[in-house]
Amino acid sequence: MSNRERIIELLDNVPEYKMGYVLAYVQGITADEEADDAFCERMIENYENDPDPEKDESYSLEECKKAWGLD
Repeated sequence: MSNRERIIELLDNVPEYKMGYVLAYVQGITADEEADDAFCERMIENYENDPDPEKDESYSLEECKKAWGLD
């Protein structure tokens, strides 16, 4: 029996509520890495070209906790 056949056989025993996990895993291992790289590059370019003057502002953990009411 091939690995593919074994996987298909095992899928018959996976409960429906766990199929989302299987689907997410299979999608992840079959994802097009070049498309992922291109997406990440576009995200970086969008950030770098963002005209928002506050995009590079940084805040300390203490400032964030205080602003979020977590102090």
